[in-house]
Order: sequence, then C-alpha cells, then structure tokens
Amino acid sequence: MHYLLEVAKSGSMNKAAEQLFISQPTLTKAIKEAEEELGFTIFIRNNRGVTLTKRGDDFVADIRRVYQQYQALMDKYADPDSLSRKRFGVSTQHYSFAAKAFVEMVRQFGTLNYDFAYRETTTARVIEDVASGKSELGILYRSPYNERVIDRHLVDNNLKFTPIVKSQAYVYLWKGHPLADKDAIRFADLEDYPCLCFEQDGDDTSYMAEEILSDRLYPRRVVVRDRGSMLNLMVGLGGYTLCSGIIHEAYNGEDYRCIPFKPEPGFPNQDMEIGLIARIDNVPSASAEVFVKTIKNYFK
Repeated sequence: MHYLLEVAKSGSMNKAAEQLFISQPTLTKAIKEAEEELGFTIFIRNNRGVTLTKRGDDFVADIRRVYQQYQALMDKYADPDSLSRKRFGVSTQHYSFAAKAFVEMVRQFGTLNYDFAYRETTTARVIEDVASGKSELGILYRSPYNERVIDRHLVDNNLKFTPIVKSQAYVYLWKGHPLADKDAIRFADLEDYPCLCFEQDGDDTSYMAEEILSDRLYPRRVVVRDRGSMLNLMVGLGGYTLCSGIIHEAYNGEDYRCIPFKPEPGFPNQDMEIGLIARIDNVPSASAEVFVKTIKNYFK
C-alpha cells in the first residue's frame, strides 16, 4: 500500500523509488506483482511517467483510507510505553465552543499521560479525518440547504450524525462596526460591507460552507483560513460573517458582537443543526465520552 500510494503521489517510478529509498527495479517488480495478484492494471506507463487507470484510481482511494488507519494503529501500539496514554482527536469547523469543550476535557485528565489532537479545519477535512480514523469525532452543521450533500458524504464514508444544538443565523462583527448597535440586521444593511467566509476544499464548496445562508449571492466576499484572520478582518475591513450565534467570548474576545439576522422577503432565515459525526462502527473511547459530556453540559 505504501508503494502504491507513493507512486500515485509522485506520478513517476523513479521519483517514488527515491522517496522510498529502494531501487527502481524493486519498486517496478512490487507494483507488477500487486497488479497480477489483483487481476487489473493500476498504472499506465508512458514516457512522462505513470498515470492511474480508472479502476486503479478507485483502488488507490480505498487503500489510502486503509493505510491511514494502519498508520494510526502503529502510532498507538508500536511503542509499549504509549499503551497507558489517553488518546483522542476531534476535527471541527471553526467553533469557539468546541475549543472551550476540548480545554475542559483535557483539564479533567489532570496529570495523566495523554496524546490529544484538536483540529479546526474545512468541512471536507472534518469528514475525511473521522472516516480515516485520524480523529474519533467531528463537529459540523447541517441546514435545509446543505443537508442532502452533507448526508451523502456521511453515508459514503460510513459515518453517522448526532445533533447537539439548533440555532438560526446571526451576524457576527466588530463592536466598532456601524451596525454593531442594531437589534437586528437585514441583508440590505450588509450590502456595503464584505462578507467573510472560511475557505473550503472539494467541489461542493457552496454546500460545504460553514456559514449559514451560503447559497446567497454576496456582492463583496473575502475568504480566510482561520478564526484569527477572520477576527482581524472584521476590524480592518469592517467585515462580517453569518454564524450560529453560539460564541464563547473568552476565546473570541469581548470586542465583537453577535446580532440576530432579520429575515425579509427573498431572504428567509434557516435553522442550522450543529452535531457530532463519528464512524457507525465506532466504540467511543473514555476520552470521547468525556468530550461529548462536556459539550452537552456546555449547551445546558
């Protein structure tokens, strides 16, 4: 699997052999034996290197997930001293409440040995991380607009969605913004200001957007990768974003305001349902159980 993935990545037997620290003939022989055992051609060789066949492309996509699980297994059990360590990983869209819950979980383990990971990332990567076993849990949201696409990705990756809270759209902006003192904000109020959005991966970027009402056409739009950049641009550009309204001030700071979005003809509000995703066959670890309990207590 390691050999096949490296050849697919580099597109060249020679380059792959260099990365694997083996001879090119040894690699070629190994690939040929794999193709003979499987009964189909994985790579097409030409003067420019190698390319995947259609069936080979599907096969490599499948073994990539298996190999990631193998690596996670080796990381967990290869070192005898690591067996006593608590392990847990969560991948999430950019939610300050998730960071708060993670901190509370870590604190509960006190002086115990642990190896934890907190990953704020794109929607597609949240799904990929949980499907591959890189993270035990994921956090994302569904809405009437995106749930069909999100659910399809979850089914394809053998994942389940467990709702934890519902909300509607809020406008999030800097306290010095001209609209910061309003009781509610309409789309018409926002026309002169840039909408800030988190950058997404994949082809379904509109459906994978973290911001509610992502199907609307915004005249001004700026894409960012992290929460820190978004908060900076709210101050520097007078930008805003649309969110769940669930903000932890200690983590996002007290210099920002969360104001209800006011529906109007042509721009109705939508319910957004934030939830946890996990593999269908997953047996929760002790760390995951503590994290889920912490999340639920937060919303109580």
